[in-house]
Amino acid sequence: MSRFNRFGTQPKVKVVKEGAKGMEYVDYKDVENLRRLMSPNGKIYARKRVQSSAKEQRMIATAIKRARFVGLLPYTSATL
Repeated sequence: MSRFNRFGTQPKVKVVKEGAKGMEYVDYKDVENLRRLMSPNGKIYARKRVQSSAKEQRMIATAIKRARFVGLLPYTSATL
């Protein structure tokens, strides 16, 4: 079986997520889990790539933004 799809490109790799699945609250102080939900450049991964629901993705984004504001996570990749 080929690793490429019918368009000749490789499918995107999905990030294994153990963070927000079924949780009521995503803690902004848990920096290690939040860092796995971000790209090396500091961008928040998309919902499809993280395999989360819309509600979970909103909680993830809010937690990452709070951690950035407090200074636990960087805004850019300069200090990642």
